[in-house]
Amino acid sequence: MQQAEIYTKDYCPYCQRAKELLSIKGIRFIEHDVTRDSELESLMRKRTGRHTVPQIFIADQHIGGCDELFALDEQGKLDPLLKIKRRPT
Repeated sequence: MQQAEIYTKDYCPYCQRAKELLSIKGIRFIEHDVTRDSELESLMRKRTGRHTVPQIFIADQHIGGCDELFALDEQGKLDPLLKIKRRPT
């Protein structure tokens, strides 16, 4: 199972939603809280080219934000990316 990284701010509801989805899927993630850390936020911007949070990486691949994460899940593409094996129904 892949590990994720997520750049967040403590007041961001989209960050909470993204973290909840990762947690529901049983994915461990490293959280980088940029709320009061301008250097870390600058690193996030350089790494992603974006200034909004959350910014999510899975296996060092930039996924994007909350909307992109949920879109991948709705399209059935998130589990393979995370290498989650589904139980047969």
